[in-house]
Amino acid sequence: MGAITTDLRTGLAFCTRLPVSVPEAANLARAAWTFPVVGAMVGALGALVYWLADSLGLPPFVSATLAVAATALITGCLHEDGLADTADGFGGGGTKARKLEIMRDSRSGAYGVVVLIVAVLLRVGAIAALAGPGPAAAALIAAHAGARGVLPLFMRAVPNAREDGLSAGVGTPATGAATAATLLGLLALMVCLGIGTGLVAALVVVAGLIFLARLSVKQIGGQTGDVLGAVEQMSEILILLTAAALW
Repeated sequence: MGAITTDLRTGLAFCTRLPVSVPEAANLARAAWTFPVVGAMVGALGALVYWLADSLGLPPFVSATLAVAATALITGCLHEDGLADTADGFGGGGTKARKLEIMRDSRSGAYGVVVLIVAVLLRVGAIAALAGPGPAAAALIAAHAGARGVLPLFMRAVPNAREDGLSAGVGTPATGAATAATLLGLLALMVCLGIGTGLVAALVVVAGLIFLARLSVKQIGGQTGDVLGAVEQMSEILILLTAAALW
């Protein structure tokens, strides 16, 4: 139980901006199995905000916007920042070295800004289309848990593009941690969306992972922390769009 508690605290400290102290025995690669658990918590917060906004009589689009804003706030826009940096690097750099240099720049360029706007609109639009606190809650929890559940698998499957940086510093998650994270994410999809919709969402996410893995290897030779942020955002969007389309 002590190891589980340490892993959960480590996952919360890394994936959110909650005031959680990092244990001395923290090992993020070992704690990677907690990513979908933390994701479910983030999604539950978004669901609560949606419910509160809906209870006040606000329209679905406004409720969905507030829900997405709440999830971004609690995570410190960690994954959104990665998505924007990845878009800037892949779109604006001519060579691998230049792409990696751009991705390390804290400033956002046109590619990053446009991609981030589209990503937010897709999430808000998909949640608003569900038109109800119940379906929105299920989709939010499924999306955030499922999107984070595939991160350890992606980290194992795609090599690091650089020897330093966030992803390289974390290390490669163990097979057990990656498997547990994937299964927990898949379980969240099945429970929240139903077996049929959950399976479709899982297949769509797998297709997206294959695409982004190949693109990352072609563009910069592998993955970085920014690419992992893009993976989470892409997977989250695909799950929400699947829920909106099939429900």
